[in-house]
Amino acid sequence: MRSSWLGVVLVAASTVAITTPAVAVPTGMIAHYAFNGPASSIVDESGNGHTLRVISGHGGSVRPVVHGQGTALAFPAKCTRRICPHVALQTPSSADLNPGTRDIAYGADVLLAPGQTSKGQNVVQKGYSASGSQWKLQIDGMAGRPSCVLVDDRRPEIRIAASSVTAADGRWHALRCHRRGTSLAIYVDDVLRGRTAVPALLSISNDRPLSIGGKGAFTDNDQFNGALDNVWVRIG
Repeated sequence: MRSSWLGVVLVAASTVAITTPAVAVPTGMIAHYAFNGPASSIVDESGNGHTLRVISGHGGSVRPVVHGQGTALAFPAKCTRRICPHVALQTPSSADLNPGTRDIAYGADVLLAPGQTSKGQNVVQKGYSASGSQWKLQIDGMAGRPSCVLVDDRRPEIRIAASSVTAADGRWHALRCHRRGTSLAIYVDDVLRGRTAVPALLSISNDRPLSIGGKGAFTDNDQFNGALDNVWVRIG
């Protein structure tokens, strides 16, 4: 399948790592991660310096897998034990990752098998719904349907645009969240799959890190259990 949003060809992943040149970065990006370099220090290919570091607990780790002509990162598989591996990729908080009341778009290419779904898996986010404000892309529920979340920094009501189709079918999918004015929409492979209204003055501004694959490395981190590639954020 082809993602016109990022201009790359997506094919099924395997577990053999390869090294390739970085993919071309679309213009206007605040952050962009193609995961084609070392997993220990992941460079922001937008040029804005939001370098990611791996944070982990209980043996959690990420590993490279083949995706198209480059690599993606696989996160820990689903775990039902009392203590499970946890891992996330984080960059320090930065004001340019806070959209305020401006439009924002963000997304990722995801690979998630039907048997790897859970009640909550976070793909990419900045902020928390219970404190401050938030923008987030997640895949929740056993059906594995993705959704986009916005939470205002003054009124903590959670606004959700949920997809009508699953992303947990063992194939790569390009997921995109887009807030335009008073509308928050979710796209799966460039097809609109859900939308909700948001207040015109809904504002997102917090001092939390950008986090990929989970909220953090702690126990209740909403761990993502598949593979991710081409994670990106655009504001304005």
